Amino acid sequence: MEHRSLGRTGVSVSPLCLGAMMFGAWGNPDHDDSIRIIHRALDAGVNFVDTADVYARGESEEIVGKALEGRRERVVLATKVHGTMGDDPNERGNSRRWIVRECEASLRRLRTDWIDLYQIHRWDHETDHDETLGALTDLVRAGKVRYIGSSTYPPSEIVAAQWVAERRGRERFMCEQPPYSMLVRGVEAEVLPLCRQYGMGVISWGPLGGGWLTGRWRKGQEPPASTRAERLPHRYDLSLPANQRKLEATEALAQLAEEAGMSLIHLAIAFVLHHPAVSAAIIGPRTMEQLESQLGAVDVQLDPALLDRIDEIVAPGTNFSFADAGWTPPAVEDAALRRRG
Repeated sequence: MEHRSLGRTGVSVSPLCLGAMMFGAWGNPDHDDSIRIIHRALDAGVNFVDTADVYARGESEEIVGKALEGRRERVVLATKVHGTMGDDPNERGNSRRWIVRECEASLRRLRTDWIDLYQIHRWDHETDHDETLGALTDLVRAGKVRYIGSSTYPPSEIVAAQWVAERRGRERFMCEQPPYSMLVRGVEAEVLPLCRQYGMGVISWGPLGGGWLTGRWRKGQEPPASTRAERLPHRYDLSLPANQRKLEATEALAQLAEEAGMSLIHLAIAFVLHHPAVSAAIIGPRTMEQLESQLGAVDVQLDPALLDRIDEIVAPGTNFSFADAGWTPPAVEDAALRRRG
C-alpha cells in the first residue's frame, strides 16, 4: 500500500486509516474478533489507526491497545478527547483540566507511552482556544503527544486556532478530521482548501456516508436495520425531505458504480481519496467482511468523466442537512443565542 504525507508533519501514512469506533459496545463487542480485524488491516499495509476516548467509554482504546502490543512502533496511532466520559460535568470538553487528565487515561488504555496524533473531537465555543492549545502544547513538550489535531471544526475556528497558536507560541493543529463523502461535500467549500493553505493533513471520516454508500440503501427497498440509524434518526429517517433527497442521490450513485463496473463502496472511498487535500480516509469496519470489502478501494482510479458524473448527482461543496456535517453551529442549535432576552 502506497503512503501519503500527513500534511507537513513529514509522517507517512497509509491512504486508509483504520477507524476503531465500531470496536466494543458500540459495534463489535467481541474483543478477540476486533483484534483480528485490526491485525488483518495492519497486515494489508494499513499503518494508521484512529480511535477516541468516548468510543464505548474507553473500550475501543482498550481493544486497540491490546491489538498493537508488539506492533506499536510501526503504527501511527491517533485518538481524540472532548466527549462526555462520566457524570461529573468536568469529565468532558476542551479545558486544560480535562485534557491533561484524559490524555493520561488514554495512554493507559492504549498501553503506550505516547500518542502520535491527539485530536480535539469537537470545537467548544465556551472554551478559549489558548486554554486548549496551551494544554496540548504541554503534552507535546512532555513527550506524551507527537502532533495535535482537530476534528469537525468549522472553518472559522480552524483559522482562529492557527492564529492563536502563532501569536501565543503554542503548538498548532497539524491535522483536521472532517466528515467527507460523495453525499457530504460541504467541507470542499472552505475546510479542505484551508487545510491545504495551512499545510494540515486531512483524515476524513464517514467516506461511506454513515452507511448510505454501502449498497444497502436503495430505492424501493426496506431501509436496513442499523443501530446507528436508531441513535441518529435525524440522519436516516426517510420521512424527512433531506433524507429522501439523500436516498435519491444514493440510488443514482449506486447505478453509476454499476455502470463503471465497481462496487459502490470502492467508488465512495476512491472519491474521497481523489481530493488533493486528503491524506487518508477513515474506514470503520465492524466485521472482517466489511474490512475486506473496503481494502481494495486504494487501487481504484477514477477518471475525470466519472468525477463529473458524481458532481452532477451531488453538487460540490454541499450537504443535504446540518445533521450530516457532524456538528451544528451553537447559534443554530440554541435559540437563546440568536434572540434578545
